[in-house]
Amino acid sequence: MNPADLGLPVDVPSTALFTDHYELTMLQAALANGTADRRSVFEVFTRRLPEGRRYGVVAGTGRVLDAVENFRFDSAVLDFLRERAVVDMRTLDWLSSYRFSGDIWGYPEGEVYFPGSPIMRVEGSFAECVLLETVILSILNHDSAIAAAASRMASAAGDRPLIEMGARRTHELAAVAASRAAYVGGFASTSDLAAGFRYGIPTVGTSAHAFTLLHDTERDAFTAQVASLGSGTTLLVDTYDVAEAVRTAVEVAGTGLGAVRIDSGDLLLVAHRVRQQLDELGAEQTRIVVTSDLDEYAIASLAAAPVDAYGVGTQLVTGSGHPTCSMVYKLVARAESADPKAPLAPVAKKSASGKTSIGGRKWAARRLDADGVAEAEVVGTGAVPAGLAGLAGQQLLVPLVKGGEVVAREPLDAARERHVRARGGLPLSATQLSRGEAVIPTEYV
Repeated sequence: MNPADLGLPVDVPSTALFTDHYELTMLQAALANGTADRRSVFEVFTRRLPEGRRYGVVAGTGRVLDAVENFRFDSAVLDFLRERAVVDMRTLDWLSSYRFSGDIWGYPEGEVYFPGSPIMRVEGSFAECVLLETVILSILNHDSAIAAAASRMASAAGDRPLIEMGARRTHELAAVAASRAAYVGGFASTSDLAAGFRYGIPTVGTSAHAFTLLHDTERDAFTAQVASLGSGTTLLVDTYDVAEAVRTAVEVAGTGLGAVRIDSGDLLLVAHRVRQQLDELGAEQTRIVVTSDLDEYAIASLAAAPVDAYGVGTQLVTGSGHPTCSMVYKLVARAESADPKAPLAPVAKKSASGKTSIGGRKWAARRLDADGVAEAEVVGTGAVPAGLAGLAGQQLLVPLVKGGEVVAREPLDAARERHVRARGGLPLSATQLSRGEAVIPTEYV
């Protein structure tokens, strides 16, 4: 059984209202003046990376595919729109049979991106494409922000596993999406059972300070936990005195104790002291897990510490200071009439504020140097120039939906593995935590 097939009990019956009011009023006006059926191309991109970041991470693609499939205006939704007089009856009739029938291309999930990268391209009639703007941006902006933070943390952690434990720091449904995105970005497990149920992500957890405080003594708490979960469990040792707790933990669980968790104090200093104490007690194989408001910088500062795993919450699920990627969804080409054979004309917003875009249906490729390391993101319109034929193997956009049918579903582990490869193909400076610009330039041809 695939857990993803079960869905969550909290899933909504339709994603159709995960949109903005003006999407529907634009639709009504377009239906009225005959432009709704014009063939159109929308693209998702960002004009810049979050300040100081050197690359972005595409995440949420699989959730976008689910959302597009589930974008249906059922009777309850139509009744709501009718009662609120959001749109007229003609538009309600059109919405009642809405099914996206176009094509979607995009960077595969886990891939990296840069300013101007055409991360996703949505093609179809104006009417069917314009409705998807908000839900697509909502998913990609959130999930890609979390995945980027997770990727930086995974780089800082090296071979040490990361546990996602931020469910209590965000909206209950955002927590599930954050767990998924963190897994794509390099985290090994989550504390969130809903994420494990929905996406098959490994779940972990043992006890909190409340369990220790429940008992008359710390020894009683450790004894109860070991009796229930076995000596391979993880005991939380910073409720009272860390040194005394470590001593008690080994006495109760034996030298086969699985791990101890430290959740406060000077983690670098305490980890060294705990490691020394565990070794002196004969618990050389007992691992040390640290938590407590970690981010990529704190993780990097613990690189020389005898730490075996990290648990990260708040900073991860808030994008480590950048909770959105500022992606936009812009019309870049449209036909001059509703005739299916009418050619596409490039269109673009012009603005003095820097919020400009480049018109035309785009392709993207990543140019590599002689050593196979990425040196530029190449973006263009029309046919790929003959001089770039050698980039055929580095074309970044892949088909996701064809004729309204999803064609690119994949296991979450595939996206996770793709990200490892994509990040590994960037210049070494990509993983530096110091502030910097995009690690490779975007070139338009």
